[in-house]
Amino acid sequence: MTLRSTLPAAATSRHAGRAYGWAAALVLILALGACSLVTSTAPPAPPVANHADLAIESLGGHPKDFTLFTNAKTSAQDAGATGSGGGLGVNAYLWRASLDTLSFMPLASADPFGGVIITDWYQPSAANAERFKATAYILGQQLRADGVKVAIFRQVMADGQWTDAPVAPAMVNEIENKVLARARELRSQSASN
Repeated sequence: MTLRSTLPAAATSRHAGRAYGWAAALVLILALGACSLVTSTAPPAPPVANHADLAIESLGGHPKDFTLFTNAKTSAQDAGATGSGGGLGVNAYLWRASLDTLSFMPLASADPFGGVIITDWYQPSAANAERFKATAYILGQQLRADGVKVAIFRQVMADGQWTDAPVAPAMVNEIENKVLARARELRSQSASN
């Protein structure tokens, strides 16, 4: 007598259903993982003037149709603590302020749910031998002074090679302060509307 013959028919079909479910999930995971291995040979897209619009488009929306703050209740909540309007995973004011503040640098990626903005290398026209890159982290859903962290990377040209160089701490503080000032400005504009 086999084990299969001793189990009721309902139990064996239930186990088979679970096995098929796990197999389907495994195939889906493998298929999605394979997608990340595909590389594109398309030329890079032209630079976009407004990084906030690019981030909105990457979420499947059109910038003209996007409302950053959905209603008065969301704005009132942010005045106290939160501001996750527009479906963002982080404070909407800090998110928009970070995009606005770093808009002079080309955008490499923006994750509104994780709260990470990464720019590409930016070379000021006045300084041909140095370039900068920035990463902004929005650390929560509250508009607070410690809610944003910016990291600036600097490279200088030496012997035909870009080499890492230190960044003045004052530069990082200045960028963070500009983000916070812009976020407060956005909040006050939202409250007056």
